[in-house]
Amino acid sequence: MIAAGKNGYKIAVVGATGAVGRELLAILLERNFPVSELIPLASPRSAGRVIDWAGKSWNCRALESGCFEGVDFAFFDASDAVSKEWVPEAARAGAWVIDNSATYRMDPEVPLLVPEINAHEALKRAAPGGIKSWKDRVFAGPNCSTVQLVVALKPILENWGLKRVVVSTYQSVSGAGTAAMEELRDQVQAVLHGHPVQPKVLQHQIAFNCIPHIGGFKADGYTSEERKVIDESRKILNQPSLRITATAIRVPTFSCHAESVNIETERPFEIKAVMEALAGQDGVELKDDPSRNLYPLNTVHQEPENAEGVPEGGTGKDPVYVGRVRRDESVENGLNLWVVSDNLRKGAALNAIQIGELLIRATNPT
Repeated sequence: MIAAGKNGYKIAVVGATGAVGRELLAILLERNFPVSELIPLASPRSAGRVIDWAGKSWNCRALESGCFEGVDFAFFDASDAVSKEWVPEAARAGAWVIDNSATYRMDPEVPLLVPEINAHEALKRAAPGGIKSWKDRVFAGPNCSTVQLVVALKPILENWGLKRVVVSTYQSVSGAGTAAMEELRDQVQAVLHGHPVQPKVLQHQIAFNCIPHIGGFKADGYTSEERKVIDESRKILNQPSLRITATAIRVPTFSCHAESVNIETERPFEIKAVMEALAGQDGVELKDDPSRNLYPLNTVHQEPENAEGVPEGGTGKDPVYVGRVRRDESVENGLNLWVVSDNLRKGAALNAIQIGELLIRATNPT
């Protein structure tokens, strides 16, 4: 059992000053996560930086031996190298660790968790006797593109089976961090004023451009980002032989990742039944009405005065939005989806906090 203090839990956030770390802190407040003490942790250059959160000022600390003493939950939103070094220490200190790096995602001893899909993996470890080693306290958060894909695929898999999946991602610059967002802003201004552009963060000019290159290239021609989508989807869905391929593209948007998903199911389906299954899936919001130009977009959501022809913007929202649901008539049992989700929220910070909430419910059933 996680023993909450009088006012909640002692929470450590590694990478508290980064884009995902800041989003995580905001969502902790939004969802009233029971926090009694916050320990913001970051790189040595951020040590001493003051973070205003929940009406208090908290000093950011550098990672050091003993920094996880008494911590109940440790959220990691840092580099693979940082997670490799410090996740074991946090877990051995007795904290539940939710790590958003790629370090433990494919470790067979560590669950790759999306609560809407495989919550049972957390429940097993939260049950009495579930902790046998420090790795039993560790949960990996998937790649941001993987999260929204598998949430949308789950009802299709359960009802009609998956024969093959082809996904093309259209990923915002926020997925590459704050510096990439600044680069897009600067480049847009430069191009509009006729000034030359010199890429620094991304491989090529991103303003008014698309770059089919996220991560490093592998020997087979795929990028590391594409391999993550493929391998992680198989693990989360427990479909190790799933035929799936991916192309990852960086696009000049600030927030949300979009995906064009082409599916071949094992069994015949009716579009109406597919839409009903998607609408009933936890974490999915179906937005699909072509007659009103209604489909998911990346933009900031604005509540309209009337609902006529107003799309749904995914930025700053929690759901995985699905639309453009239609039959692919080029193959038997073919299906097309358009999937949009805020990559900093459900793709990272929100998913991590949902894992924490799941562990609290599991260990405090009353």
